[in-house]
Amino acid sequence: MIKWINKYKNRITALSGFLIVIGFALKTLGYTTAADFALILATLIAVVPIMYKAYLALRMKAFSIELLVTIAVIGALFIREYTESSVVTFLFLFGDFLEARTLEKTRSSLRSLIDMAPQEAIVLHGTDQVVVPVEEVAVGDRLFIKPGGKIPVDGIIVKGQAAINEAAVTGEAIPANKSLDDKVFSGTLVDDGFIEMIAEKVGDDTTFAKIIELVEEAQESKSKAERFLDAFANFYTPAIVVLSVIVYVWTRDLHLAITFLVIACPGALVIGAPVSNVAGIGNGAKYGVLVKGGEVMDRFSKVDTLVFDKTGTLTKGKPEVTDIHVLSSADRSELLQLTASAERISEHHLGQTIVKYAHQQGLETSVAPKDAEVIKGHGLKATVEGQRLVAGNRKLMAQSGILINEAAESYAIAREKTGNTVVFVAIDGTLAGLFSIADQIREDAPQALAEMRRNGIKQIIMLTGDNRHTAQAVAEQLGLDAFHAELLPEDKVRFVKQLQADGAVVAMAGDGINDAPAIATADIGLAMGEGGTDISMETADVVLMADKLMQFSHAYSLSKATMRNMKQNIAIAVGVVFFLLAGVLMGSVHLASGMFIHEASILAVILNAMRLIGFNRKKSGTGSFSHERNLGNRAD
Repeated sequence: MIKWINKYKNRITALSGFLIVIGFALKTLGYTTAADFALILATLIAVVPIMYKAYLALRMKAFSIELLVTIAVIGALFIREYTESSVVTFLFLFGDFLEARTLEKTRSSLRSLIDMAPQEAIVLHGTDQVVVPVEEVAVGDRLFIKPGGKIPVDGIIVKGQAAINEAAVTGEAIPANKSLDDKVFSGTLVDDGFIEMIAEKVGDDTTFAKIIELVEEAQESKSKAERFLDAFANFYTPAIVVLSVIVYVWTRDLHLAITFLVIACPGALVIGAPVSNVAGIGNGAKYGVLVKGGEVMDRFSKVDTLVFDKTGTLTKGKPEVTDIHVLSSADRSELLQLTASAERISEHHLGQTIVKYAHQQGLETSVAPKDAEVIKGHGLKATVEGQRLVAGNRKLMAQSGILINEAAESYAIAREKTGNTVVFVAIDGTLAGLFSIADQIREDAPQALAEMRRNGIKQIIMLTGDNRHTAQAVAEQLGLDAFHAELLPEDKVRFVKQLQADGAVVAMAGDGINDAPAIATADIGLAMGEGGTDISMETADVVLMADKLMQFSHAYSLSKATMRNMKQNIAIAVGVVFFLLAGVLMGSVHLASGMFIHEASILAVILNAMRLIGFNRKKSGTGSFSHERNLGNRAD
């Protein structure tokens, strides 16, 4: 039944409207009986989907708006107000039609994302190219993507280079130049050039699939305001039925009581909050910001304290080896090769930077380390070619009983004061060398932080596992309120909890596995999506797919705009209901005109919410996004 009604609902609405026009025409020509018949038929046709939805709601022990309209229509037929009964049912269905159309537009960002999903892939079998459905691509398959083609899965480039439009994932319109060893994402488009890639994530594990899933879940989730309004409607609707009975008992005017019943429908009130959330979340998706639901949007708008990880968050996350200081008799190339071979086991960005630098120097790192152990937040230990190697920070050297002499310490401090992170490397218990690795502060960081301060952020704090000198240089350059260095993941959690205990509403931004506990602890956890780890993306409430801090500023402004929009919708809905009820009791608002105004108020809140789809903080002259890839920092 419900499928049939949904399929033919628009035709039912159109037929009802046509019969009403016929009825009015017949009444004008003086054919009253025929006119009444047309209007009754229009009422009976249009009331079917309304009555059925009311019946389904009653089965779920819920008092719906459809129930109020059904009661009112039966009453109108009883007192022979055929014009009003037909107009009310038609307007209700027509309002439903317009509501569905406008709501569909608020979900346009998600629909456009789904439309971008690749359907086919070109798999290479030797020299043969085989076109297969994207569902059949397996991890490890070698794929070819020609110019203009969509990248079907996540993976790494093994041949070729291309300018890739990553707007579907990051919200960035400017193509990113990708070449050997760069990561690429499903749903992105090769604008120019060609690539061959190895599939690393397929099916539901791809970044693009996760984006669609997160946006779908977010648009279905409810904020506190929505949950309150749902509960309110369950009490409000039966209360209106009781009040309409009281009105009838008091006035003995059945027409007035029925009018009161219809006019008091809380339609705009019930839909006002969810449509704002759907539109706000859709806007975020369009700009590469994934906000995981209405409640997250609500909490985000109340944030007054920002806590940042350093590398990969406040900095670009593109560290480079700037110097290798050799302390032992080991050859520089030999030290680099041994260290890079050990760091192959590390997922940390500092370790990967050393590996990448070794490859750039033409050194092989194919020797697999033995007895390897990664010490979270400190470094690693491993045996390479029979030599025991320890690589990491000062704390790891101290724990391993490795002496850092005065000259080495002075050199390290001097490098750190210029913004470098120093990795100490020891071989067989003796300090062998120091690797200096530098990163740059993101170009958009000063502007983004300044914008968020103007929008209500009271303090900005950096928590990092990096050394104090490097952290201080970054904090001073960005004008942060405070910084804390050389922290372990549990230390970051402790600082976030202390800020919350002091009454702050905290948003924590990070990109690494070691940031996940603090991200989960904060009131709002924010992850850098493109270079961030899966666990930080899963843990976070908000994900920035282009790793741009200007996206953070956009998300914060959007959360405030969404909550303002929701409050406006609630004010519109409540104001219209009070206006109509006063008009009914004063005799100036009748059933048909009241229903028209009621449906207009529903459309008003939807159209108001749709303004959020076009929300763009850039319109205020605050700059624009630009593409940057993100890595990160072991120390962080």
